[in-house]
Amino acid sequence: MGKSQIFPSNHCLLLLLLLAELSCAQYEHWPYLPGYPEPAPQVFQPPQRAPNVPKIQLRLAGQKRKHNEGRVEVFYGGEWGTVCDDDFSIHAAHVVCRELGYVEAVSWLPSSKYGKGEGKIWLDNVHCSGKESSLAACSSNGWGASDCKHTEDVGVVCSEKRIPGFKFDNSLINQIENMNIQVEDIRIRAILATYRKRVPVTEGYVEVKDEGTWKQICDRHWTMKNSRVVCGMFGFPSERKYNTNVYKMFASRRKQHYWAYSMDCSGNEAHISSCKLGNHLTGTGQNSSCDNGMPAVVSCVPGRAFAPSSHSGFRKAFRQEVSREKSPAQPGAPKTGWKKNLKRKKKKKKNGLIPPQLWAGTPRAVPGFGHFQGCRDSHSNSGNSSPGLSQGRIPSQYPIPPWPLFPPPSFKCWRSLWCSKPSGLFPHHPDYLLPFRTWFFPQGMGPIHLNEIDCTGFEKSLTDCKFNTESQGCNHEEDAAVRCNVPAMGFQNQLRLSGGRNPYEGRVEVLAEHNGTLRWGTVCSHNWGTVEAMVVCRQLGLGFASHAFQETWYWHGDVGANDVVMSGVKCSGTEMSLSHCRHDGAHVSCPRGGGRFGAGVSCSETAPDLVLNAELVEQTAYLEDRPMFLLQCALEENCLASSAHNTSLTSGYRRLLRFSSQIHNNGQSDFRPKNGRHAWVWHDCHRHYHSMEVFTHYDLLNLNGTKVAEGHKASFCLEDTECEADVQKQYECANFGEQGITVGCWDVYRHDIDCQWIDITDVPPGDYLFQVVINPNYEVAESDYSNNVMKCRSRYDGQRIWMYNCHIGDSFSEETEQKFEHLRGLSNNNVSAR
Repeated sequence: MGKSQIFPSNHCLLLLLLLAELSCAQYEHWPYLPGYPEPAPQVFQPPQRAPNVPKIQLRLAGQKRKHNEGRVEVFYGGEWGTVCDDDFSIHAAHVVCRELGYVEAVSWLPSSKYGKGEGKIWLDNVHCSGKESSLAACSSNGWGASDCKHTEDVGVVCSEKRIPGFKFDNSLINQIENMNIQVEDIRIRAILATYRKRVPVTEGYVEVKDEGTWKQICDRHWTMKNSRVVCGMFGFPSERKYNTNVYKMFASRRKQHYWAYSMDCSGNEAHISSCKLGNHLTGTGQNSSCDNGMPAVVSCVPGRAFAPSSHSGFRKAFRQEVSREKSPAQPGAPKTGWKKNLKRKKKKKKNGLIPPQLWAGTPRAVPGFGHFQGCRDSHSNSGNSSPGLSQGRIPSQYPIPPWPLFPPPSFKCWRSLWCSKPSGLFPHHPDYLLPFRTWFFPQGMGPIHLNEIDCTGFEKSLTDCKFNTESQGCNHEEDAAVRCNVPAMGFQNQLRLSGGRNPYEGRVEVLAEHNGTLRWGTVCSHNWGTVEAMVVCRQLGLGFASHAFQETWYWHGDVGANDVVMSGVKCSGTEMSLSHCRHDGAHVSCPRGGGRFGAGVSCSETAPDLVLNAELVEQTAYLEDRPMFLLQCALEENCLASSAHNTSLTSGYRRLLRFSSQIHNNGQSDFRPKNGRHAWVWHDCHRHYHSMEVFTHYDLLNLNGTKVAEGHKASFCLEDTECEADVQKQYECANFGEQGITVGCWDVYRHDIDCQWIDITDVPPGDYLFQVVINPNYEVAESDYSNNVMKCRSRYDGQRIWMYNCHIGDSFSEETEQKFEHLRGLSNNNVSAR
């Protein structure tokens, strides 16, 4: 008999047991049927602490992205301190996470991965078995006995699952952060009909989510400083007064559910979790009472980007003009206008400096707040307000710069950075959330103007703070950065992606009104491009666009949404919603129709951001008269003016304006050519492949804005020429290698390379504007296109040329920038006839 016919009895028994276990497992998470009693909820029993174990408090701090991770800090002896990573283990991490209310630890991280802490290092050489009830019960060198530095501070990542029924013991330290309240656990709930219809919600009850239930805060100990903190964490510049009598009337009509605590804020906290706990309300269990009081109400002043208007419900401050302080600031809003600051500084003469203006560097997200892009917003339902986040580096602006600067589309500011050495930098700014150093962002360029900034938190402008203009010992590895709150606008509910393989891609479908009813439909893909796709991804909180699609037949969206409801979409790239872009309105026209030709996008949480070193262009520009017989390859690649075809090959020459280009990737992902290697074009004359046919445009314009000469550069070699100290090169062109620019690296096109010039042979002497545009056709998605343009003033006397005031994008002050921007020809690609 064959072996296949033999089946031992013990194997059968094992198989039956396995089947029984699986059959039970499939019903394990089914809900109980009505009428059947469910098991009693688990009640958390805090472990008993041994008499010789001191009582401590733990928290997770530092540069973290989630609430369940961070640097381990211990409150002992009346002050906070850190834990050294020597001998730390996953068993110790389990103890830390359980003491904080999490089921277990996922991992632990050494070497101050969440940033260096401050103060004492309380514990070193910690040994835990994993069963201890507190980190204080583990063995160690003793309290404060350590030979470590803060570069060895340990961090942990806890599971997101909480211990059922866990409650914090707040008796040791009176601070709200120990209650583990997150941003999404606070909201402003609109009560009056006027504010329920507005987006964003700026006035209403302040509510805290406690054990899954939203509860009001008693106003008996509520102050305007508390209101200031709440408004700031929701992205609003300041608080204002409201009609108390109306809210008293509403409060008397309905029973309230109050949070058991009040709060005591100093007014400059970034979040209420940094405030101290106030008095405990009277009452027991879930029924805290607010004797002779009512729910706390806040009324916030919206920034100009989000102020209500009669037409759209809010002002579209994503237009560039608004950020230039052309309209009066709202009451209580920060007065950042150039002329106002200048007058104030002339009176104060603080440090002898003209005040800088501010914007935040890459990445950026929502206009009106430094124009940051790339941060996912945390939105709430209609009628409530929950903040989102935006973040970036902080540069400053001066009126006439001699250095390279890189501004965003809507803030006229300068790309010089402040050093972030002092602890507690930027404790609070009206729209600010928390400070952190720039390991999240690539380094800035240019000089460092401000150092050792010391603010109280109530200044209207950063230049009202104390600061030091000397930056000795400070480098761009210490560039300061901020993360800002952005009001929730609810735009993500008006748009969706359908049919994609994951939530980050799909056919674009918008909610539009038709015959008085709302319906979903597609967007016409005619002229649909990367810029429009960027707006879609931003509106959905999905970061940046990686690709824009004009055919989506491979994505089977909602059949009921095949009709085209929006056409002629043209965006500037700074809009917060696709509806803010120019489009045909009710007169939809789409020859190819929707369905398979509907617009589509794919989004990414990160994107590259190319920035040209303007200072290097200014330093390396010169003229060369080059014989025509050495320019045959350049002529074939259209790198010379059209008149070069009539120039003698033997005796003729061309006058070339040469310069070097240093192109940095200051984004958060690598810059890669749009096409793969299979689609690169071979150029036989220069014996190389072009990965992008047009990588840069070089233009010379007269003072009327008309183009008088031009050049272009194909990307025959995108590679990492040099990188920041801690960044490894990845791309090299040799041997048909992969092309690209790594984050934190830069590609250099030297002045002596073919086509690295503008042919000015036919240009007469005079004053001109010189312009370089990187990635001019938006072939590759970037987080910010506004800093792809570099402009210079130039003077040519027929024999020599001078370059001056070279700068990136809109980085000059308003007065200086107008000298460039009023010239309509700056965006005109037509070469003037000669």
